[in-house]
Amino acid sequence: MKQLTVFTPTYNRDYCLHQCYESLKRQTSQDFIWLIIDDGSTDNTKELVNGWIDEGNIQINYHWQENQGMHGAHNAAYGIIDTELNVCIDSDDYMPGDAVAKILSFWEKHGSNQVSGMIGLDADNNECIIGTRLPEQIERSTLFNLYHKYGVKGDKKLVYRSELTKKYPYPIFKDEKYVGLAYKYHMLDKDYEMLLMNEILCCVEYLPDGSSRNMLNQYRKNPKGFSFYRKELMKLPFTSSSFKFRQAVHYVSSNLMIRNWRFIEETPNKIMTVLALPFGLSLYLFILSKTRKLRVS
Repeated sequence: MKQLTVFTPTYNRDYCLHQCYESLKRQTSQDFIWLIIDDGSTDNTKELVNGWIDEGNIQINYHWQENQGMHGAHNAAYGIIDTELNVCIDSDDYMPGDAVAKILSFWEKHGSNQVSGMIGLDADNNECIIGTRLPEQIERSTLFNLYHKYGVKGDKKLVYRSELTKKYPYPIFKDEKYVGLAYKYHMLDKDYEMLLMNEILCCVEYLPDGSSRNMLNQYRKNPKGFSFYRKELMKLPFTSSSFKFRQAVHYVSSNLMIRNWRFIEETPNKIMTVLALPFGLSLYLFILSKTRKLRVS
């Protein structure tokens, strides 16, 4: 049985998905399954993938579903994965040729059920590290502390134990397509640290149609998902008051978007939410001014 699942959520990305496929064909270790979650594509993704399956170069599992957004695709992946480990490689990204081998070798030496997985590096197409390297003076950390205590910057590549990623499924809100993926990661942070692995595991490219480049539009179109996400972050036991206050500001803004006038009653921190009201209102007005062209029902 394979030890690692590389899963790729995709939506109408037939024009770039081949780059990920070619990188997986080049892996020095083939001890992995490539799971493609097709989140309702209307292009030629299915035909493209079926051709790759027929080639038989790597083991590919293909799953199509109605469009639910990135978090819905992650839900589907975690429900299917049956390997010990998993890592998400987006449809516009690819893996260096030795990435799978490095993951499995590192896990064999250091892995255990005392951690939730490991954190590696993302790089650009020139193999320049995105943000900063991981701190050399520690061997493990929660993802939250990595950014908020040790000052790490930039996206990193997360490899998780699959039995844990099946926990904390992302909620699906009607007519919305976005919930912050970090919700699950922060939930796992409550119980586990992750091993730090200063190796490049993924080369990334931020395409114009990617969610990271359209965050204000995502905010406007998915206020229920954002409200849920900020509310959950306000509950985290290991965060500072300033962090919780920032979440409260966003929580206020998102609830103004959906005209939920019960949000103070529903907040996990009423005093902080009341204090955040003027700032949340300002953020709400700012987002409206920057996304006027969007039609939101």
